[in-house]
Amino acid sequence: MRAIQITSLDGPDAIELNDVEAPADDAAVVIAVRAAGVAFPELLQTRGQYQIKPELPFIPGSEVAGDVISAPADSGLRPGDRVAALPFLGGFAEQVTAEPQYTFALPDAMSYEAGASFMFNYGTAYFALVERGGLQTGESVLVHGAAGGVGTAAVQVAKAFGAGRVVAVTSTDEKGQIALDAGADEYVLADGFKDAALVGGRIDIVVDPVGGDRFTDSLRCLAEDGRLLVIGFTGGEIPTVKVNRLLLNNISVVGVGWGAYALSRPGHLQKEWTAMLPHIESGVLDPVVGPSWPLAEASQALNALDQRRATGKVVLTV
Repeated sequence: MRAIQITSLDGPDAIELNDVEAPADDAAVVIAVRAAGVAFPELLQTRGQYQIKPELPFIPGSEVAGDVISAPADSGLRPGDRVAALPFLGGFAEQVTAEPQYTFALPDAMSYEAGASFMFNYGTAYFALVERGGLQTGESVLVHGAAGGVGTAAVQVAKAFGAGRVVAVTSTDEKGQIALDAGADEYVLADGFKDAALVGGRIDIVVDPVGGDRFTDSLRCLAEDGRLLVIGFTGGEIPTVKVNRLLLNNISVVGVGWGAYALSRPGHLQKEWTAMLPHIESGVLDPVVGPSWPLAEASQALNALDQRRATGKVVLTV
């Protein structure tokens, strides 16, 4: 089969399309890949900057969708079934294997591209808002980076699970429109977001995959009993918390480490998928799929991420 391999740590332009042996594993689901999600971990892996450092050469790619070639008898899957899966490595290829617990049957209406764009972002958003943030019906949610993959997922998950008002924070009006199209009730620009967001009323939860210098104003805009959900630091700087702010306003800063939590609990990802499935089928949870490239042009997809040129989830088609 054909696969993208990282053979050196010289960046996205150095990856190679090679012929390699197709995977085989009787205990795993073997999948003919139709689409593979592209994310920052793969970009970092091309430079040896990600915490997971497989021995060279290796095939990157953590999130795919495709058709089952074979599956264990007790998996509930059969050849030909359409699935999304998290192989964690090996997805940038024509075939890949995944554990049954990390393989999810796609609804008929969900495209392969959407399936390959779903579980990392939406699993993170569900874990943040529902499991860690305790989202209650009618609460107001503010989402930073709301035009990105995690951001658009958080907007949709908040609406699906009962938020009364979702405010998107974006850097430009163009990105604000993306957030509105994803389901946000309104958007405000990052510069001065606190005062602009509070015009419409209280904020109960802040979803923050950005960090950086907006962190303090995120705390300031929270109502009593509010929660700030820390997902990441795409803004570069890891902020610090002056805990007197938490005490005086009875607010919480909540860490959201979805991957380590979910992977250490067998079956947890299937529970999250089951909880979100009715909202996938209704169309409320609908990934914002960005630009796509064929497998052979994976370097272009990675460069689009590297140069911040892409909105929505970047996808490879196979």
